[in-house]
Order: sequence, then C-alpha cells, then structure tokens
Amino acid sequence: MAAVIFALSLGITACGGAEGAGTEAGTETAGFRMITDGSGREVEIPETVERAVCVGVGALRYSCYMEAADRIVGVEDYETKPGMDRLYQYVNFERFQELPVIGANGEPYAEEIIAADPQVIVLSAYASVDPEELSRQTGIPVVEVPGSDTTLDDKAYETIRILGELYGKEDRAEELTDYLKGIEADLSARTETIPPEERPSVYIGGVSFQGAHGFEGTEAHYGPFELIGANNLADTVGQEGAFDVDPEQVLVWDPDLIFLDYNGMELIRENVSKNPEFYSALTAVQEGKVYSQISFRSYASNLETALADAYYAAWVMFPEEFSDVDYEEKTGEIFEMLLGSDPYEDLKEAGYEFRSIQIGE
Repeated sequence: MAAVIFALSLGITACGGAEGAGTEAGTETAGFRMITDGSGREVEIPETVERAVCVGVGALRYSCYMEAADRIVGVEDYETKPGMDRLYQYVNFERFQELPVIGANGEPYAEEIIAADPQVIVLSAYASVDPEELSRQTGIPVVEVPGSDTTLDDKAYETIRILGELYGKEDRAEELTDYLKGIEADLSARTETIPPEERPSVYIGGVSFQGAHGFEGTEAHYGPFELIGANNLADTVGQEGAFDVDPEQVLVWDPDLIFLDYNGMELIRENVSKNPEFYSALTAVQEGKVYSQISFRSYASNLETALADAYYAAWVMFPEEFSDVDYEEKTGEIFEMLLGSDPYEDLKEAGYEFRSIQIGE
C-alpha cells in the first residue's frame, strides 16, 4: 500500500511537470498536440516526442520498426537479456541493456517509469492495463496501440500509422506501409492462380506456444503459410492457433512437405531417437523434403522473421513461381527495411538458417 501511495504521489507531482497530460480534447495547449490512439482516446502529447517508454507486446517492436529506438529511455526486463529470438531487440541490444527497467511482460512499474522521465508511454492493447489509470499514476500521457499477434493485418498497419504520428515520422510510416503492402501483393500475385490441387500438402511441426513443443506442436492458420496460400494440414481439424496434434494424424495425412521450427528441434531430436520408425514412415522424410522455419513468435509476432519464413516456404512449395527469388537476398532486404540492418549471417552462425533438414539431426 505504501508503494502505491508513493507512486500516486509521484504521479501527482509529475502531472505538474507534464503539461497537458490530462487535458481534454479541444483544449490543446502551446507546445502540445492531440493524437487519437488505438482505442479512440484523444491524448495530448508534446509537439515533439524525443523520450518514450513502451509497455506490452509489440509497443517496442513497432517503435523499432519506426526507427525510433534511439528515443526509448526505459524497457521491460525481457529486453535487457541477450538473445536472437526478437531481432528488433538483438540489433538494439547494446542500447537496451543499459536502459532502466520500467516493467515486465506488459506490467508497468509506475515509479520506474516516472524515474526514466519519458514524455509519452506507448502502451500495447495486449497489456491489459487501463491507460487512464497508468496516466494518473505517472502523470505521463499514455498512447495505446493495437499491436498485432499475426503477420500482417489491419492492427499492424494501424500501429504503424499511430506511431508515425506520435514520433513525427509520418514519412517512415508511409514508407513502411507501402513496403509491407508490396510484400503482401507480391506473395499473393505469385500464388493466387495456383490451383488447389497443385498446392502440396504441408505440415509445420515444433511450433512453440506456452513453451517448447516437439513434432506434435503445430499451428492452424500459421502466419507465413497464410500469406502464401499454403495447403496447411493443421487448418483442416477445426482448431485455431497453435496446438498439439496426435502424431498418428500426421502419419495419416502423410504431408508432401514438412517444415520444422527450430525452437522445437531438441524435443524432435529426442523423439526421433526414441521412435525412429514413426518418422521413417513419412514420405517427406523418405524423400528428403523436410525444411526449416525460423521461429517468428517471441513476445508475439516478429514481422521481419515471419515474412522471411513466408518467402522461404514459398520458394520450397512453389519453385516455378519463385524461381527468380533468392530467399537469402530477400531475407536481407526485409531485415534491412524493418530493422535497419541485416543480422541473417548472425542467425546462420547461431544455427538458425533456411535449409533442408535431416530429421533427428
């Protein structure tokens, strides 16, 4: 209780310094402007936003896509730990590891946010935090963004638009939107005329959800497959999202192609050693048609990895339509556009590479 009272008292003090933080629409003050956030709230923010913190899934990721990583003055604890599963964090790690921790997994720390002294809090709608209450606690305007837990949808584009306005980077928002819509159009144009009977049946295994899963971990409407109209067998059982399928069902399906998420490889390897007969009975294994996918879901969906996954999967599934695509070159292009650099060689050195897989390796 004492900590809450302290945070609230600091928030009241901060309100005096954060002019306009609680100003209603229509009463914009000098040096401030109004922005409509993802939940339709009118929020008064400084004319120029140079200092921000991000709370919840996607808020920091999309800020990095918007080339605003240098404006972040505090991060959630997850972002201060080294790793390669979130490339926006990997390419900005030297900066992020030195920043104060202002929350964890969508839970904001009001006192730490106040101490970091941001002008604006960017809050993901996935955080289950009341933006008005957080603004009252800190005295700092809170702008909510939709975020996205898939590949490309309206929420992703709306998040880009709002952050473009917030950071004064409208040109970047337009550039990024045009590029991503171009990706969608390219993938669609190359695949939309392929008759259903000419699309190979595919299975994705090793998909992580609430922890690592082995071969049985799959996903209906798997994002990269959705973008290319893949014949994903997991779509046929009435499930939504990631789930465990009975391995015997995969044997019944006997997919033409199998893709494996690197996150599940250790568990798959263990199971292959225990039950090699099961895997050797699969036609795709017999014919050497097992391929990799680099996990794109860590703290929700990482667009750059998901789009690279889509191009590689399409290159495997539809070789004629994608014969002119160098998937490594395309991966580099996507990474450069969204991240400002290309860490694909670093991924390869760490063992995460687009390639065929010998199951059980």
